[in-house]
Amino acid sequence: MTSTSLTGRRTFFQKVINRLTTIWLELVTGFLWWGVGFIPFHHLRRFFYRLAGMQLGSGSTIHMMARVYDPRHITIGEDSILGERISLDGRKQLLNSVGGLTIGNHVDIASEVMIWTSQHDIHSPTMAATEAAVTIADYVFIGPRAIILPGVTIGRGAVVAAGAVVTKDVASLSIVAGVPAQEIGQRQLTELNYLLGRARWFQ
Repeated sequence: MTSTSLTGRRTFFQKVINRLTTIWLELVTGFLWWGVGFIPFHHLRRFFYRLAGMQLGSGSTIHMMARVYDPRHITIGEDSILGERISLDGRKQLLNSVGGLTIGNHVDIASEVMIWTSQHDIHSPTMAATEAAVTIADYVFIGPRAIILPGVTIGRGAVVAAGAVVTKDVASLSIVAGVPAQEIGQRQLTELNYLLGRARWFQ
């Protein structure tokens, strides 16, 4: 067998594996949306998110109707509360380990926030997907309907205003707003040691 035919077979099987993996992840995403996202009990939702591979710390919860993409690469710390209809993207390039989502401790994320680790390369002739990790440090607050784009790191205690589109890193304790998000102030705190407490029941 020639090296050309071997390469062709490898390419074919890689395409098959990629397609099957994509279909499997679509099934998981659908199940977490329709089967889990509408369950009005935090404990049950947490059980299924962890079963699907998400690392979800003690006291943390995700409110109803979340969209979760590839939970295997999503890590959420302790005492973090994520609002309704949030989008969490854990997609990751497995070959070079690029991508994934990490959310720290005591992070408060409001409703309908979208956090993306994958996007299309608009300069690619095939509109290929590219992934880049998103990291959200401890004590961050993100307001409703903000959008966090791939490759962004949000520093400890930072605040992202409602509706902001974050395209670059945010420094610790800074307050950003706008499209694209720009720094508009600083949080007037020297120590961050609060607890968010109990999430709302049946939501």
